[in-house]
Amino acid sequence: MSARFHHLPPLDTLIAFESVARLGSFTRAADELCVTQSAISKQIRTLEQALGVALFVRGARGVELSTAGGIYQQEVVPALQRIHLTGQRISTTHHPNTVTVLATHAVSQFWLFPRLLEFNAEHPHITIHIHASNDIMPFMVPEHDLAILYGSGDWPNLEATPLIPEVIYPLARPGVSGSEVKTLDALAKLPLIQLASTWDCFEWRDWFAHFDMAYQPPKSNPTFNQLTLTYAAIQQGTGIGLAWAFMAQEAIDKGDLVRVTEHFVETGLAEFVVHDLARPLSAATALFRDWLIARRMG
Repeated sequence: MSARFHHLPPLDTLIAFESVARLGSFTRAADELCVTQSAISKQIRTLEQALGVALFVRGARGVELSTAGGIYQQEVVPALQRIHLTGQRISTTHHPNTVTVLATHAVSQFWLFPRLLEFNAEHPHITIHIHASNDIMPFMVPEHDLAILYGSGDWPNLEATPLIPEVIYPLARPGVSGSEVKTLDALAKLPLIQLASTWDCFEWRDWFAHFDMAYQPPKSNPTFNQLTLTYAAIQQGTGIGLAWAFMAQEAIDKGDLVRVTEHFVETGLAEFVVHDLARPLSAATALFRDWLIARRMG
């Protein structure tokens, strides 16, 4: 073991700590971990001795975290979760019939998931693991077999194939007030559902600017910070919002949602299926990648 990690407590003491802290009981932690209560007590005692502080306050009704224990829990539990998830990712990455895919929540929910049932029926021997995150960056791609990235497709060291062109239009439930308007001027005067995302996402101001119209969203308009929340508000009949074609087309075809005006914006950007050029594709990954490309939107 590296000298800088020499004084770390044993992993089993951290696992025991997490269980006791979560359950508030040595007995229940022992049952969960399939060991004796005395073994749990010994592990906690070993950990407290290593740290030089009491992590729990013992009482008649069980145990509670001390102030130091609360601080330790806030740091240790996320670290254990990261270790667990990293192990899972590495394990699945190296399984020949497992494909790991990184994508945003919206792409995962509205585009990937509906297609996975069809793929699984055709290829039951291949398992697809989806890692959904809105904090995707190109440097994260090598940690997965495939990723679906938004942009222009110009990423060094990645092979990128356009999958979903970015097409954006106003959308509402049938019968929602204003859903029958035909002109942009009339649309701009309505209370519109706003998207105020922390990442660079197309908003109403951008959409109207495409038609050389200045637009300032009123502060009274309903506002959400996630694209999926905005779309859920549209589905619930909250009002008119911007929707991406890959999310909305199926609902439009069913008549559950309607486009408001005939105007749309095609940005020229897209969602691309990508993979690391330095990492050869497994047969399962190549099959799934080609299968997705064959079903891309155009």
